[in-house]
Amino acid sequence: MATAPSPTHSDVTLHINGEKHTLSVDHRTTLLDALRERLDLTGTKKGCDQGQCGACTVLVDGRRTVACLQLAVAAQGREITTIEGLADGEHLHPVQQAFLDLDGYQCGYCTPGQICSAVAMIDEHARGWPSAATGDIRPEAGPPPLTPEEIRERMSGNLCRCAAYVSIVQAITRAAQEQSTGDREQSTGDEEAAA
Repeated sequence: MATAPSPTHSDVTLHINGEKHTLSVDHRTTLLDALRERLDLTGTKKGCDQGQCGACTVLVDGRRTVACLQLAVAAQGREITTIEGLADGEHLHPVQQAFLDLDGYQCGYCTPGQICSAVAMIDEHARGWPSAATGDIRPEAGPPPLTPEEIRERMSGNLCRCAAYVSIVQAITRAAQEQSTGDREQSTGDEEAAA
């Protein structure tokens, strides 16, 4: 005889770092707990568990999300990227490499969330999304310069108890410049190939 489905549990399929994972989870299980406790993806850290520190930041459909406030059942069918999924094999993501090269960490606890947030923040900036520090928010003004003030404002949801903020800002600046240069080179290459 078949058992009735539990009213408090659901089967969910999560797409994480390019792989599918099917779990039976309590409806109250956060994405953070599913990642850490059920899937052993412990790079995402549990800090405040209240959405205030940013240590658990992951990317959901390319947008930064604090995993401690996201229910696992609500993430079904969405593309989730954790710190473990940013690198391409042994080749680090440019933000990861910049954090490593410029000492954008001290104890390292907040670093996975900082890096995931920075990856999304650089993309948001490139798309022209303004921040509270943006002087001219008219669409025709384009993206503002990615100044230290812009970076600090855009990263304000990620706290570092060690106060490595100077190095974090430097690392993000370098990674954003490298991405911008790479995008321009790709665009030039595409134009030359089309000609």
